[in-house]
Amino acid sequence: MKVLDLFSGCGGFSYGFQEADFEVILGVDNNDLALETFKYNHKESQTFNLDVSKVENVEKIVAFLDEAGGVDVIIAGPPCQGFSLTGSRKEDDERNRLFYSVFEIAKRLQKRPKAIIIENVPGLATLYKGKAKLEIERNFEESGYSHTSKILYAPDYGVPQIRKRLFFVGLDEPYGLFEFPKAIKESQDYVTCSEAISDLPSLENDLGKDKIAYSQEANSEYQRFMRKGTTILCNHIGTQHTELVKSVIAQVPEGGNHKDLPKGVGESRKFNEAWTRYHSQKPSKTIDTGHRNHFHYKYNRVPTVRENARVQSFPDNFIFLGNKTAQYRQVGNAVPPLLGYHIASKLKEILNNEKV
Repeated sequence: MKVLDLFSGCGGFSYGFQEADFEVILGVDNNDLALETFKYNHKESQTFNLDVSKVENVEKIVAFLDEAGGVDVIIAGPPCQGFSLTGSRKEDDERNRLFYSVFEIAKRLQKRPKAIIIENVPGLATLYKGKAKLEIERNFEESGYSHTSKILYAPDYGVPQIRKRLFFVGLDEPYGLFEFPKAIKESQDYVTCSEAISDLPSLENDLGKDKIAYSQEANSEYQRFMRKGTTILCNHIGTQHTELVKSVIAQVPEGGNHKDLPKGVGESRKFNEAWTRYHSQKPSKTIDTGHRNHFHYKYNRVPTVRENARVQSFPDNFIFLGNKTAQYRQVGNAVPPLLGYHIASKLKEILNNEKV
């Protein structure tokens, strides 16, 4: 079954679909570096750098898809800054209305998609008195799709990261109502930071270099899953910290943050996530698009791109391109591929139902 990934970023969501044996034929975003990463890791896919709020660009996407025989599924993660807890939360933010293009594309296609999935931050459901959620649901109904929504908690699906995401799933009428996949983990057996990244080089004595051999064996089921037969480790390069910064990090206990620092230490950063050290025996905190506020549970440094990718459930054979700042942003913006995989697997089960 064929998939269109709108607002694709580097392609975490659609990589999960790819792993569930869907064919991702097109990724659309407006960031060149993210699309380079997408193309590198979705070998059979095309990419378009387009502003989908423009009608002519919607038409270009539709023409391409019609020529390719249409798509069965549209997945989309419209920019969430307008809804995010870290954004400005302006009700008239144009980014809040980009989801309209998802339905416009579906409506114009010669072959009607069987499913539409929209992903965003949980805040979308309640901000502005829930206007955006109601509008998305109205568009599903007007387009003739049954719809349901749910906030999924990533650790429930084997992702070693405290991350919540809101998913809307619309199905064409013959398929009924989507049933979200059941959790595969319970709180007592969530994948921990240590289980996710303890096999990666410490970088204590140097910043490392790209494309290196693993320095030790995998020591958890999750690490073996992440390695997936690859023998080369990429995107695991450290960040140069000043001695002052390292001394502040050293004073943060495992699982602690700026509130645990002595008075007068780390005063330059005192917001909620500042000076947060991961806990080795718990999933990581929600990673963002930067890399200055969270620190390794053991070493006095920020996590590398690869360590962040591991806690996002990107396998080691998924390579991030662009400069390091762009790579951190690509990882932080992504839907965890493992979460995408479980949604895709459930969707495939429904769409392949012989009774339909």
